[in-house]
Amino acid sequence: MLLLHLIDSLILFLPAGDCVLMRAYDASKPPYVARVEAIEAAGSRGTNVRVRVRWYYRPEESIGGRRPFHGSKEVFLSDHYDVQSADTIEGKCNVHSFRTYTKLDSVNAEDFFCRFEYKSATGSFVPDRIAV
Repeated sequence: MLLLHLIDSLILFLPAGDCVLMRAYDASKPPYVARVEAIEAAGSRGTNVRVRVRWYYRPEESIGGRRPFHGSKEVFLSDHYDVQSADTIEGKCNVHSFRTYTKLDSVNAEDFFCRFEYKSATGSFVPDRIAV
């Protein structure tokens, strides 16, 4: 399913697989990064749109926290899934592989990179080590 989402008079086209920024409950925190896994419309005429997401964690949100080798725009794809209202989507973003990220001509606020998958219950990573 494709979601057409209106944000500040802009229409976003969000197919499953796209990455989005989602409003944090605490307005002093940066938006959360998530990958859209599925889109569900409920209610009369599909007015209650919800998105199933797979969360990316920032290093400081993980067990063990931020380490010196983590990049400022690094996120970890987690095994944490959730269903959220589409109204919490602030906009689209791009999560690149590290290799692709390092080749970008310019890095925008919406650009992130991912080198690890993160197991949120155990705090473990896949792969469990990389060259830095």
